[in-house]
Formats: sequence, C-alpha cells, structure tokens
Amino acid sequence: MSFEAQRRRVVEFLVSMGYLRNPSVIKALLTVPREEFVPAHLREYAYVDSPLPIGHGQTISAIHMVAIMTEELNPLPGDIVLEIGTGSGYQAAVLAEIVAKQDPGKRGHVYTIERIPELVEFAKRNLARAGYGDYVSVIQGDGTLGYPEKAPFDKIIVTAAAPDVPKPLIDQLADGGRLVIPVGDLYFQRLLIIDKVNGKLHKRYGIECVFVPLIGEYGWREKS
Repeated sequence: MSFEAQRRRVVEFLVSMGYLRNPSVIKALLTVPREEFVPAHLREYAYVDSPLPIGHGQTISAIHMVAIMTEELNPLPGDIVLEIGTGSGYQAAVLAEIVAKQDPGKRGHVYTIERIPELVEFAKRNLARAGYGDYVSVIQGDGTLGYPEKAPFDKIIVTAAAPDVPKPLIDQLADGGRLVIPVGDLYFQRLLIIDKVNGKLHKRYGIECVFVPLIGEYGWREKS
C-alpha cells in the first residue's frame, strides 16, 4: 500500500474515532507526508499510530496525539505560531500547512524551538524536503524561554511535558491567543488548554497523556 493510501486510511480511522473533526486539520494530516519526518529505517512504520524514536531519547508523537493537540490549538490561516519541541518537524509541518498554505491570502508562520542540535538539523532537512522550509523557522535553544524576538504569538504549542506552565510562554501569548501544553510529573500528564482573553487566563484540561520531559530553565533539569 502506498504511503498516500496509508495516510488516508489512518486519517479516516481517526475521523471515525472522533479524534479529528476540524476540516482544516483533517486536510493538513492528509497532506503532510509523515514518512518524511521519521528516520529512514522506520519509514515503513510511518503510518502506524504510535510514537516512533527519532534519536537522542526523543520521539515523533503518535498520529492521534498530533491530531488531538492540533484540534485543541485550533490554528487558523495567518496565525503566527510558536512550537516548543521541534523533534523531527512533523507537528510544525502540520501547523504550517494550516496557517501558511491552506489560504494563500493569509500567510502565517511557525517558529519552533529545539534544544538538541542534531534534531535541529534533522528537522530542517525534513521540512525542506517536504516543502515547508519557507513556512517554518527552526531555532536551537531553551524552549521554556519562548522566542521573545517574534512575540506575541497567536498560538503556542508545547510537545514536551512540563511541571508547570513556563511564565515566558504566558507572557508571549497574544491577547486572544491559545496555548496547549502537557502538564504533570515525569510519568503522567494532562493537556492544559489556556486562552488569554482581555489579559485574563481561562484554563481547562484535556486528555491524559505521556510526553518526554520539557528540559529548560522553566522546565525539568537535564540529568547530569
């Protein structure tokens, strides 16, 4: 079965299970080639709905988790998005497909921060090969500090587990914006969705989940 056919099959399954409802997110997941964002020796498993290792103790999220987080974030054409935890670049590509490519008249952009230099380069190669290099900027750094140079952001998404919400991310969220982040301990988290409305924060919890730890000044400390 071709990658395109496998992609369609898994998206149709996620729609049938209720994970996917937003037409723009469905279109993005049907469009972005996940096989370009996994290590070469794992390409045949690109459409298995499971996390896959990408090296350096990190993973590419399961397809259903990308679907859920993207739906919760609700990115819109023209949005300026900050992602914390680039990994292989797949989530950034899905976001870029929505905010920068689906409506040619509204070209948004995705800024994504990754702390591991080798993954920064891996993600850049993947994004360029898949056609998203012009829509995503990959920055090496401490994601818990955000990216003040381009703030405020319409949407912020964190793809690693935090003990609490890093204050810089709250500060860099635009009024009317939304932040989605897994919060909890090292072994178990829940998605936290935060909307900033007239300077006030409105919080609600989503699904239970398990992510790799968010390492940084406002996250977990790296093991020595």
